[in-house]
Amino acid sequence: MLEFILLIASSNPEGEGANPLISFLPFILIIVVMYFLMIRPQAKKQKEKQRMVEALKKGDNIVTNGGIHGKVMGFTDDNKTVIVKVDDNVKLNIDKSAIGIVLPVGQKN
Repeated sequence: MLEFILLIASSNPEGEGANPLISFLPFILIIVVMYFLMIRPQAKKQKEKQRMVEALKKGDNIVTNGGIHGKVMGFTDDNKTVIVKVDDNVKLNIDKSAIGIVLPVGQKN
């Protein structure tokens, strides 16, 4: 395919200027490759984390981005923060965006 494109680009029997589309083709290809290698996987990862946070329920064991391990005890009224039990008589309010990992209910880390 690349050989065909290069053949078209190099064959100019009438002596006209190069096709502008062919001259921009490398830049277009670089943008397409960057999309599939960098942007698309990052967006997919972000959607997966959003689904994980939305599926959070009472009793789940979590690990925050800061490394705090705890168990979800409830949610605040605005549903933006989670009440996490860290130890006996120790509860923390943590933003949902700070949750890094949701562990299965039976598993503790």
